[in-house]
Amino acid sequence: MCRHVAYVGPAVPLGRLLVEPPHGLYRQSWAPRHQQYGTVNADGFGVGWYAEGDPVPARYRRAGPVWADLSFADLARVVKSTALLAAVRDATLSGADAEAAAAPFAAGAWLFSHNGAVRGWPGSLATVSRTLPHEDLLSLEARNDSALVWALVLARLRSGDEEGQAMADTVLEVAAAAPGSRLNLLLTNGDTITATAWGDTLWYLTRPGGGTVVASEPYDDDPHWREVPDRTLLAASRTDVLLTPLKEPSDASVPSPSPKEPRT
Repeated sequence: MCRHVAYVGPAVPLGRLLVEPPHGLYRQSWAPRHQQYGTVNADGFGVGWYAEGDPVPARYRRAGPVWADLSFADLARVVKSTALLAAVRDATLSGADAEAAAAPFAAGAWLFSHNGAVRGWPGSLATVSRTLPHEDLLSLEARNDSALVWALVLARLRSGDEEGQAMADTVLEVAAAAPGSRLNLLLTNGDTITATAWGDTLWYLTRPGGGTVVASEPYDDDPHWREVPDRTLLAASRTDVLLTPLKEPSDASVPSPSPKEPRT
């Protein structure tokens, strides 16, 4: 389990979104308000962001709790970016992969996080994992469910699928193989945000000064936060958010590209 957040918009210091808000991700590491599974996110954290003129994001990840990192708040105070993805982790199962198991995972211009858990891991995804190229399996960054879910999304992206299609298809595939899984996925390429609400909370905010935030839970009490319904695919730019219903695997269809709710 974890909490995560993504942002695209005008350049802001990382700390403006992660540390300064009264209920920001920093505080959510020990006092989340909407977390339904687990209470403390102390098993690692990470943030990825984009520097001007460089499409490949930088990452800062650690294995321990964010509040124990004496450098993070100072780094977040001065580093500015037009896009970020960050997460604090409550491990589903203990493991030895240290910061490699902490989101965000990355490839090329993409940053990815998984909030939730795959039920019956690892056995439940044994068959699904065989659809991946052997090289992808052998190069998994960590031995946890999130890393494999990311590999499934990434394989679809590399095959040419659009981000929303890759995320939706992966959620339906994993949910079919492991019913009862919680699959809130979060992806950014530095310009857009794609997310799924599947088994846990997801919210978004279009900021008055410009920019869009997508998060597990609101970082303040701004009344403009909107909750995303469960079983929903979200696609966001700096100005717009589109919501599309996701059907259960038994419904045997992938969501249509038409939006459920446009917001500006």
